[in-house]
This record gives sequence, C-alpha cells and structure tokens, in this order.
Amino acid sequence: MEANVRGLAVAAVAPVAWGTTYYVTRHYLPAGDPLWGAALRALPAGCLLLLLARTRPTGAWWGRAAVLGLLNTSAFFVLVYIAAQRLATSTASMVMALSPLVMTVTAWALLAQRPRVAHLAGGASGLAGVVLMMWGRTGGGGTGGLIASVAAMLVSSLGYVLSQRWSSGAGVLASTAWQLCFGGVLLLAAAVVREGAPPPLDRRALLGFGYVTLVATALAFLAWFAALRLLPAATVGLVGLLNPVTGVLLGTVLAAEGLTARQLAGMALILAGVLLGRPRKAAAEPRAETASGAAAGQGRPRGRRDGPCQPKVRR
Repeated sequence: MEANVRGLAVAAVAPVAWGTTYYVTRHYLPAGDPLWGAALRALPAGCLLLLLARTRPTGAWWGRAAVLGLLNTSAFFVLVYIAAQRLATSTASMVMALSPLVMTVTAWALLAQRPRVAHLAGGASGLAGVVLMMWGRTGGGGTGGLIASVAAMLVSSLGYVLSQRWSSGAGVLASTAWQLCFGGVLLLAAAVVREGAPPPLDRRALLGFGYVTLVATALAFLAWFAALRLLPAATVGLVGLLNPVTGVLLGTVLAAEGLTARQLAGMALILAGVLLGRPRKAAAEPRAETASGAAAGQGRPRGRRDGPCQPKVRR
C-alpha cells in the first residue's frame, strides 16, 4: 500500500508540471518555429540527465531509445507546441483527457494488462470532469491545432506504454536521458533543415525555456517514467488528468480568474476518476503466486509442504 501511494505521488509530479506548459508556451516562448521550440526544450533536458546518469545505451536499448525518443520526445513535443500555439487551452485539455482511456486500451493490447472496471469508470469520470470544467471557457481553435492535439495524445499514449514494456535492462534515469537525447537530436536536425537559424530569444523567452527544460521536461518525465515502473499504465494515465486541473488553478492564481461551481464539480469528478484507478493493496501478485502454488501443489497431501530441509525421495 505504501508503495502504491508513493507511486501515485511520483506520477502526480508530471501532470502538475505539464499543466503549466501551455501557459508558459503561450505567454513566454516565441510564436512559430515549433521545431526549434521543441528542440530547445528536449535536448538540454536530455543532456542534463545524461550527465547525471553517466551511462550510454547497450544492446537493444539503442533501438528502443530511438523509438521512444521519436514518440515521447520528437513527435510529441512538436505536436504539443503546435497545439499550444494554435488551440485554445480548454479544447486541448479536453482532447488530452482521452489519454487515460487510450493508454488503458493500448496497455491491454501490448502488455496484456486487462483493465479493471474501476479503470474504465475512472477514465469516463475524468473525461466528464474535464469537459465540465473546460466547457465554454474560451474559443475553440483551428483545425490544425485540433489535429496536432489528437496526434500528440495518440503518440504519447503509445510511447508511454512501450516505455513500460521495455523497462527492464536500464535504470529510469538513464532511459529517460537517452530518449530525450535521441529525440532532441532529431528535433535539432529537423529544425535546422526546416526552420533555419534559431529564433532570437530575449530574457523572457530564456526564462520560459529554462522552466520548461528543467521542470516540465527533465523533472516531469523522470517522475512519469518512474511511476510507470511502479504502477499499471492505466493508473498512471488517470493521474495525468491532474494536468487540466493544474491549468485551471494556474489561471485562477495568475490571471485572477474565478472558480465557478461547474469547474469545482469538474475537478471533483477528475479527482474521483484518479482515486477510482488507484491500485488495490498489491493483491494481484500474491493472488498469482497463490494460484501457481496451488497448481504446483495439486496431488500433495493436505498440510504437507516440501521445504529446503525436506529431502526428496528418488524412485
């Protein structure tokens, strides 16, 4: 139980940090140049974590890091940057609220993690809460921004589930650093070819990039991938619903926006969804062990147990 609580707390760091990214991108970072914007966010974060990890990929992890870097970093960062610049925050939040359900289905298909009814109910509750909280707050946005937001949700859901599938053979710090570096290098090359010279950055933009690099990328992704090693993908996906809650609360604090009863009800539904998906008291593993033990022990006299000090008789 204590490990589950710790995993939920670690997972919550990421969506809370990501919930501030839309605000920082819209108000601090230069408009346009999405490739440069993504590269300046990912590559410095990856290099920082790589200095801390002090290890490089080996064996299959060269290919895995490249695939995860493409999905979780290159494609995702560009799509999120485009969505943040072209799409209203409310609409983007509603689209990303589908991520827990998509992650649940993807984990079922790739990891054989059969979803519990509580996971599906939590996803539905969270989606309803986001819609209720964001409905009518701002305008919609362009078609390009909507497509970018949907694509970001899909590629990130796949990338996160693959991260959990490939979690063995590398520490979370090293694997996070590798995929950020791989993705950052791809973004840098694409930015030079597609957008030319980097955009001029004033003091405000430097502060914005410093924040999204250190907090919303290095710290957030490290916490997120650590949580994926502690909890089922469906549970971690539900914790991601704290992202829009953070965005609304940030607007309340920084923009002096009032909280309506509808928004408070939406937050309550989101929190209920997160709680519905929390892991049960480590019941899955003991139950599996009990089942396997029972199968192995069929035919034995009741009350008898082979132990290390009990010799086996050869016939």
